Amino acid sequence: MSFVIREIRTGRALAGAVVVTALALVPGSVAAQATATQQAQSAGQEVKQETKQAAHKTGNAITDSWITMKVHSQFVPENVLENSDIDVETKAGVVTLLGTVPTAAGKTRAVAIAKATDGVKSVNDRLRVAPSSNDVAASEVAKDTKQTANKAGNTISDGWVTSKIYADYIDEDVLEGSDIDVDVDAGVATLKGTVPTQAGSARAAAIAKATDGVKSVHNSLKVVPKT
Repeated sequence: MSFVIREIRTGRALAGAVVVTALALVPGSVAAQATATQQAQSAGQEVKQETKQAAHKTGNAITDSWITMKVHSQFVPENVLENSDIDVETKAGVVTLLGTVPTAAGKTRAVAIAKATDGVKSVNDRLRVAPSSNDVAASEVAKDTKQTANKAGNTISDGWVTSKIYADYIDEDVLEGSDIDVDVDAGVATLKGTVPTQAGSARAAAIAKATDGVKSVHNSLKVVPKT
């Protein structure tokens, strides 16, 4: 009789063990699913981050507007392009360079920079070599004057101001997807084209206003949200 009771108790113990084991397995399964979900989400975030970083490395999406900005931005630090007044136009990947450069070397360098820019299919060189009287004077002035000009970002001409504004636009997240045309005449910067947000419009105008050599800014940008 006692054996039967022990058997029954043992059976209950086994049943209890099965129940406990089953209950233990359920949270583990849920935890495993949760872990898998978290890993998937983490992987997704990493992919988005890598994509974002890749976009920054290439200067955002390669559009005609981006190419124009990129070419201009690369002109800014070039000493051989000091006193240049270059306008960059891009259409379907074809870049046209117009305006003046002080030397043949500057002309060659400007074309080389444009050709080496991502997304550029070909370059139409319509630059004119027009030595500036400022160059002759500079060679007769003390070297510290020349060094001061370099520290200030080269001689401040309308062409340099245009390039500097574009250079400051290229890394602005709020201006991603924008199509901005910058025209500078006698220190007056006119902004035309489109930006995806009002914040982008305000930021573009602020950057232009803060650029050395800019006297005033006419903001004619239109806000066109991304689709």
